[in-house]
Amino acid sequence: MPEGHTIHRLARRHRRLFVGQVVAASSPQGRFAEGAAELDGRRLVATDAWGKHLFHRYEPDGPHPWLHVHLGLFGRYRDGYGDPPPARGALRLRLVVQGPKSAWADLRGPTACELMSDAERDALLGRLGPDPLQPSSDPDIAGHRVSRSRRAIGALLMDQSVVAGVGNVYRAEVLFRHGVDPLLPGRDLDPVVWTAMWDDLAVLMSDGVRTNRIVTTDPDDRERPHGRPRKVDSHYVYGRAGLPCRRCGTTVLRAELAARSLFWCPVCQA
Repeated sequence: MPEGHTIHRLARRHRRLFVGQVVAASSPQGRFAEGAAELDGRRLVATDAWGKHLFHRYEPDGPHPWLHVHLGLFGRYRDGYGDPPPARGALRLRLVVQGPKSAWADLRGPTACELMSDAERDALLGRLGPDPLQPSSDPDIAGHRVSRSRRAIGALLMDQSVVAGVGNVYRAEVLFRHGVDPLLPGRDLDPVVWTAMWDDLAVLMSDGVRTNRIVTTDPDDRERPHGRPRKVDSHYVYGRAGLPCRRCGTTVLRAELAARSLFWCPVCQA
């Protein structure tokens, strides 16, 4: 599933492609035909993301000013300039703008593709935790939820009602970077460590938006410390079960937590 930085990149991309223009919307697959018909001919005025949720705002407002998309495990966008390719397969939503900078975007396989009222969007955002990529987010809200929970911090970080946008890679990596045992109960986590983790997530995820990559290692901990980080050098523990820890040499472990694979170093994160 795409992590939060990918959705924020999509919001920026769609802002460049479509904002300020009248959109032609269609649902070649037919599963979003009514929604596409309601969007067709309206002007896209803003795009935004919160966690793993993408939002478009259209005018005139009407009862449903918002398009909400959650890609889930299988959803994906493709886009480009000029005329779109022939519509094939399970194409849920196609957006096209014509003019000096004609562009298109195709959406396939999302978990959610729906129109929303202001109240419905507010209700959805109310169920989500703060987003490290949103300047308006309050980390103390997430910190309060963590401090009151007996659940493992490794599970809490994956709970979108606690922190929005963190996925499996950022979870494993931020826990390693701060030496936190992923099975530590949230209520036992030092608040100072939580604040440092939040600040680190904001930096790491912002870098992900900028580069479209998740790179969490410091140069001195890479096999090749100079130049652009290679994929093999990008992570401390994620995907490295059975390999030596980059810092202490202990074998990286893997287990299941919150229905996803968890990776950690039993020494650095004791």
